[in-house]
Amino acid sequence: MTWFKREDNEIVNDPQKTVRTEGLWVRCDSCREIIFKADLEANLQVCPRCGKHFRIDARARIENLLEPGYELVDLELRSTDPLEFTDLKPYKRRLAEARKKTGLNDAIINAIGQLGPHPVVLSVMEYSFIGGSMGAVVGETIARAVDRALDTRHPLIIVSASGGARMMEGIASLMQLAKISAGLARMDDEKIPYISVMTDPTTGGVTASFAMLGDLNIAEPDALIGFAGPRVIEQTIRQKLPEGFQRSEFLLEHGFLDAIVPRKEMKQYLSQALTWMKNGSRQTA
Repeated sequence: MTWFKREDNEIVNDPQKTVRTEGLWVRCDSCREIIFKADLEANLQVCPRCGKHFRIDARARIENLLEPGYELVDLELRSTDPLEFTDLKPYKRRLAEARKKTGLNDAIINAIGQLGPHPVVLSVMEYSFIGGSMGAVVGETIARAVDRALDTRHPLIIVSASGGARMMEGIASLMQLAKISAGLARMDDEKIPYISVMTDPTTGGVTASFAMLGDLNIAEPDALIGFAGPRVIEQTIRQKLPEGFQRSEFLLEHGFLDAIVPRKEMKQYLSQALTWMKNGSRQTA
């Protein structure tokens, strides 16, 4: 029966017969399910088994929300290094590496286009660019989005994904909180809708300013939302925090959010919300 015998390495060592699977599968951090990457992409980067929302980049969010034919604007702004800041590496090197990695000048993209039947101004943060931190360029870009909304009287939607203010720019970064908040106050006076969408994570100075100032504040499921991190809070108050503290479900239960909306339903929800706002007390052109 030796003609049925096969050496163990007969096929393994044959490059013509080796199936390459590297990069084709993704393990869900929540349920530990192995997911075919193409299936995950088709499901908008949401685990089909447990519903975990994987992080996605700013371009993908814009593509998911706006109709074809939208325009990207305000992409030319670039951060400088006013403090000549260095920690583990120079800030200038961090900027260069982030630009190369993301293809963006900073952690934000502005777009104008249609969300369903509604013309909107959309501003989306990019977490892959130095943790989505908010420096002078991010602040100025969002301020320009506010100005566009005021000029056109079109609703503004900001999608947050950020670790907070960018420490490498010091007070210049912190001043963006007041700058953007002042612009949003003008929008409120003009009765122009502003919707804040919080994703995982939305923390620090972003949460302390524009992320929580929407006429409607919504979030994706299980998103981390807060100012200081849970570990810092526990060490400060010397108490164990409740289960799920600072996750979107906890915030909704305690009145900090208006709704939690799954990614696959986000576009329809936003369109319906804008219809309600347009037909209600807040009028748009």
